[in-house]
Amino acid sequence: MASKFRFARAMAMMAGAALALSACGGAGTSTGGGDTEGGTLTYWSMWKVGEPQQLVLEKAIADFEKETGSTVKVQWQGRSNIQKLVPALNTNNVPDIVDGPYAKLAPVLGNTGEALPLDGAYASEVEGTKVSELIPEKYLAVSNISDADGKPWMLPYSLSSDGIWYDAGANPELESNPPASWDDFIDLLDTYKAAGKVPMAADGDIAGYNSMWFTTALVRTDGTGSFAKVVEDKTGAAWDAPSVLEAAKKVEQIAQGGYLIKGYNASKWPAQQQVWATGGAEMLFNGSWIPTETGTYASEDFKFSSFPFPPVEGKPSSVRADFVGWAIPKKAKNTELAQKLATHMLKKEYQDAYGTDAKVLPIRTDAATAPEMASVKKSLDSAEEIYLQNDGVTFPGYVEKVFWPIDDELFLGKINATEFVEKMKNATIQYWKDNS
Repeated sequence: MASKFRFARAMAMMAGAALALSACGGAGTSTGGGDTEGGTLTYWSMWKVGEPQQLVLEKAIADFEKETGSTVKVQWQGRSNIQKLVPALNTNNVPDIVDGPYAKLAPVLGNTGEALPLDGAYASEVEGTKVSELIPEKYLAVSNISDADGKPWMLPYSLSSDGIWYDAGANPELESNPPASWDDFIDLLDTYKAAGKVPMAADGDIAGYNSMWFTTALVRTDGTGSFAKVVEDKTGAAWDAPSVLEAAKKVEQIAQGGYLIKGYNASKWPAQQQVWATGGAEMLFNGSWIPTETGTYASEDFKFSSFPFPPVEGKPSSVRADFVGWAIPKKAKNTELAQKLATHMLKKEYQDAYGTDAKVLPIRTDAATAPEMASVKKSLDSAEEIYLQNDGVTFPGYVEKVFWPIDDELFLGKINATEFVEKMKNATIQYWKDNS
């Protein structure tokens, strides 16, 4: 991918940069400006008031204001914050700092050159440790968060992952002996089915959830970046690879094998995940947010646990990791103070709170996590490879308008694997004709 730059290059460029950094976790940069003490920041947040993540950030910001004498003007905008940023970039009403998931920040700031390089933030220290050392290199190696000069434009503070979720209280054997292959997984589904149980739940109206099956199956076989390579082939020929059809057949097997709750293809989120959490299905393939989203209606003795999507023998173990973090528009007025706020969030106190109070995955591996996250954290810590949502594909409109609609047809049982591959090949060729 032309826009993909390895973190190692970013670190090499940082090593040669002469930067003036403030002593207690502050950061400077070779571009931008503003006050580092006593100034005023504007922050457009992806969180809404009362959300667990918002409460952690609110506490961290209050501490930041006390420590620096600065004022942070926060707009808790919710998930539309990056959408609102798009028209603002053409005005003088640009926030000093925003947060969001990589998949939303990249098309608007990272891939367009509108983001400020954060090499100063990465070279600064938090509680005696360089920021660049607080974030595992295996995450950054595939994150695409470096600009055309090899400098990182995003500073993550948390991440999400996925897994096949189950109640370890009802299925304790899965904790010690999860499926070791796709065939083992199918055998497990057949065992549940034969016992009169519903093997899997799925909210079929959420395209992003549905698509996880195909992209994960392909990445398991061909490695990190394999889906991205298929998408980038403007001739469409990459869709003819046997491994692509094999991945699609696995999705077809799930969709047409009678393993999912009847009616999943006409359900409305979050009906199916609620049914799962109340014992109506044995497993659910979904994100690390599931314990938080379903915890309020799961039974008191429900024990959240998960195992990774089945591995492929002889292939590196891989786990999905998607960043949520900070970015600073180049047009921001107070860039140095904004970087200081971003690094402030990496203090262990707030990373621990993210793990235990918000029950999400902190970016720091030494941060505490809630028991519900233990299985996902274990998978991430032991993974040999990391890949992103949609394998890092952020070409404008491709995922939402090309991939997801056709993948939905496959996962909802409307077409088979061969038809899926043919439709995706033709749609990809057309996409590149329209966007060249």
